[in-house]
Amino acid sequence: MNQTRVFLILAWLMVAMLLWMEWGKEQAAPPTEATTTSLPAAGPDAAAIPAAVPAATTPSADPSVPAASMPVAAPVQASASPSAEAARVHVRTDVLDLVLDGGSVLQADLLKFPQTRQPGSAPVRLFDTDPAHLYAAQAGWVSASGAAPNHQSGFVPAGPERDFVLADGQEQVVVPFVWQGPDGVSIRRTYTLTRGSYAVEVRDEVVNQGSTPWQGQIYRQLLRKPPQIKRGYTQPESFSFTGAAWYDGEYQRRKFDEDYLEDGRVNQRTERGWIAMLQHHFFSAWIPEGEQASTISLDAPASGALVRVLGDPLLVAPGATATTQARLYVGPKLVSEIRAQQVPGLERAVDYSQFSILAILGEGLFWVLSHLYGLFGNWGWAIIGLVVLVKAVLYPLSAAQYKSFAKMRKFQPRIQQLKERYGDDKQKFQTAMMELYKKEKINPMGGCLPILVQMPVFLALYWVLVESVELRHAPWILWIQDLTARDPYFILPIINVAVMWFTQKLQPAPGMDPMQQKMMQFMPVAFGVMMAFFPAGLVLYWVTNGGLGLLQQWWMMKRHGEPAAKATPAK
Repeated sequence: MNQTRVFLILAWLMVAMLLWMEWGKEQAAPPTEATTTSLPAAGPDAAAIPAAVPAATTPSADPSVPAASMPVAAPVQASASPSAEAARVHVRTDVLDLVLDGGSVLQADLLKFPQTRQPGSAPVRLFDTDPAHLYAAQAGWVSASGAAPNHQSGFVPAGPERDFVLADGQEQVVVPFVWQGPDGVSIRRTYTLTRGSYAVEVRDEVVNQGSTPWQGQIYRQLLRKPPQIKRGYTQPESFSFTGAAWYDGEYQRRKFDEDYLEDGRVNQRTERGWIAMLQHHFFSAWIPEGEQASTISLDAPASGALVRVLGDPLLVAPGATATTQARLYVGPKLVSEIRAQQVPGLERAVDYSQFSILAILGEGLFWVLSHLYGLFGNWGWAIIGLVVLVKAVLYPLSAAQYKSFAKMRKFQPRIQQLKERYGDDKQKFQTAMMELYKKEKINPMGGCLPILVQMPVFLALYWVLVESVELRHAPWILWIQDLTARDPYFILPIINVAVMWFTQKLQPAPGMDPMQQKMMQFMPVAFGVMMAFFPAGLVLYWVTNGGLGLLQQWWMMKRHGEPAAKATPAK
């Protein structure tokens, strides 16, 4: 088997894999109206609030699991009432622009990430009050006595200020809210935003100045209307996971474009769990602090999909104070930011592949790329540097491969003679050719191993380029201004076709019939068309890899090539 054949086979295998993945997406049935209307009915102002624990329950007892018949969430209304508008607060830091009302973060703009590369493009909006794009982070309390603030009502700003801005030289901005309950119970909630951070600290302090104990449970949840995603293997968003994820000792996830509750609503106890909603390049997550025992659940209200973490009961004696704290991460899938959270399993939010081997390889490739980026300051040159490193590691295999090619070229006339001798008897021809290889110590598979090693790297790099927000809108040089988008002028794919064509000319093709030869000649064009719509960074990797391979092959054949062996007269 020669290198050209292996290229062709693996190219079609790659296309088949992409088509299979796309077919799988099309087969997954999205949630229908029947799915949502079959849930228990709820009034237009009902909130997705979990059922409270019985009054007799103590903090050491297991909390009640939210019932399957719990009220479902109503959409956040785009046009809020005057009182609701009065409770809203606007907060702006160097990286986040938020609108919140104490119980919910209603809107979140990521100031460092424009939607497009066009000048003046609006920032990416993650949380949104628009019913068509509903997405919110919500947090509230439930109590057996019924006296507790939920995410829709109860919390009000603690002061008259409604606009908070992180000033120059200021490291944090604190936004306070308060709920005043009956019997002397109050809850003070503070949102703390830090310069350069996408993690918002949300702290609840319960103060009981009454004469009787107060018991409640805090819930934190993410509610979203599943987005509409364009399908196709040229659409990176369609390959990135979009849905809910959670950690209960193991990383779990559930797609939006499948029946969200097909495997149940989930009621999972955990000691250190978190919940998240993931999408291409960005995500949000509730991360409770410390070893807080809680229950994670899913639901599918008419307004969208919901994932919730419900804390264990908290008992506050008269005259006592208790606190509970969590981080709300709302931002990009920056590996450095995610690792800074120091939360088990959260790094899985960056999904390099559904195949574990490719995911592990993708993590390694990104680690190498990030260090090369630190050296070059450009992701395009980092990709080229990665090719050079891979070529250096595989040099012994490549050298053996090209020496094998040189030796095979030497015996091409004799192989052609065998082909003429046995005519259409392919079995005898193959037997005679293998005997020749054995006699002359030629390994016909010698050129396959380096290519087989390269393909997992190629596929893993595809996922890295698709998923890594660090490369989003990252330029290389001249016309390549976004390595995660296709080459706008198809220059790199054309260069790739030329490199493959010249490489093919240098490779021996013993025993190949005319039909196979035509297929091989067509292969560079087919492969080039297929890669024309791939991310430019991926094509850059393949062009650089092919170009260095072509130079190495030319040099090795010039150095180790021998005159062609003369054909022996037929007997």
